[in-house]
Amino acid sequence: MPARQELPSTLQRSPKKAQDTWSKAHDSAVKTYGEGQRAHRTAFAALKHSFEKIGDHWEPKGRKGPSDAQAARHTPKPGKTAEGVDAKASKQHLYDVAKRLGVGGRSAMTKDQLVDAIKKANRKATAKSR
Repeated sequence: MPARQELPSTLQRSPKKAQDTWSKAHDSAVKTYGEGQRAHRTAFAALKHSFEKIGDHWEPKGRKGPSDAQAARHTPKPGKTAEGVDAKASKQHLYDVAKRLGVGGRSAMTKDQLVDAIKKANRKATAKSR
């Protein structure tokens, strides 16, 4: 099935370039691995090189490259991810994202705590948008 027909809701609310990145990577992965979770993981790993999840959609990152250790893998496997949060970004960037999302207590948080709080806020915003 072409990727455009199964575009995740967060990508439907994202820029066309993010949709194209995910779709092309997904279609290529389907040809290589077949339809299923592996194709989706590969497409999201490709997306995370240029975009980060902010709330209920994806936005371009300030720098190119994988957003977490899982996205950096050549062939992503099931496991813990930063769910689209750019975990490799600076603490200041994560603080600014948390501020945009209205995360409370962000000034006292460590970098890892900011990543977790942003993941939680993203999940909440995505659920609200559905």
